[in-house]
Amino acid sequence: MEQGSEENMESSWTLLSWLASAVMVFGGAVPYVPQYQEIQRTNNTEGFSTRVCLVLLVANILRIFFWIGKQFELPLLLQSVVMILTMLAMLHLCCSIQSSNRVSTKQHHITDLDLRYFWSWSSFEDYLMFCFAFTLLCAFVTFLFLDWVLFVEALGSLAVMFEAMLGLPQLLQNYNNRSTRGMRFCTLGALLTHVSKRSSTYFI
Repeated sequence: MEQGSEENMESSWTLLSWLASAVMVFGGAVPYVPQYQEIQRTNNTEGFSTRVCLVLLVANILRIFFWIGKQFELPLLLQSVVMILTMLAMLHLCCSIQSSNRVSTKQHHITDLDLRYFWSWSSFEDYLMFCFAFTLLCAFVTFLFLDWVLFVEALGSLAVMFEAMLGLPQLLQNYNNRSTRGMRFCTLGALLTHVSKRSSTYFI
C-alpha cells in the first residue's frame, strides 16, 4: 500500500514537472498569439513593432550559442527555439500584410545595404537572410572562442541585455503613433513582465 502511494506521488511529481517544462517552453510565445490574431483581423501592422522581433531573435540566437558553451536546462533551450519560430511567424504575417497594403512600388532589401531601411525590408526572405547570416557569424565566432570562458559568459550577458531592452521598440512605436491602437494589452503586459524579469537578472 505504501509502495503504491509512493509510486502515485512520483507520477504526480513527474506530471507536474512536465507541465512546468511545457509552460516554460511555450509560455513566452503564448502572449503573441492574440497579437497575431489582431493583426490578421485588422489587416494592419501599425500597432506592433517588428523591432520586437529583432530583439527577441538576436537574444534567443545568442542564448542558443551560449547553451553550446555552457549548457543550462533543456526547457530554456527549447524556449529559445519556440520564440525564434514565433518571431519568424510574426514577421511573415507583418510582411504579407505590409506587402498587400503597400502603395509605393519601391521596395527595400537587405542586399541594398542601406542602413536607413534596416529591419524595414519589403520581403520576409530579407529577414530570413539576416537571421541566417547572423547565425553563421555567431557560429563562427563561438566555435573559434568556445574554450574561452570569458567569451561564453559574454554571450550569455549579451543575450540577457538584449532581452532587457525588449520593451523599448514597442514603446517607441506607440510614442510615434501617439496611440496603442492595434497593440494587444496582453502582449504589452508580457513585454513589461519579460523586461522586468530580464532586467533584474542582468543587473543583479
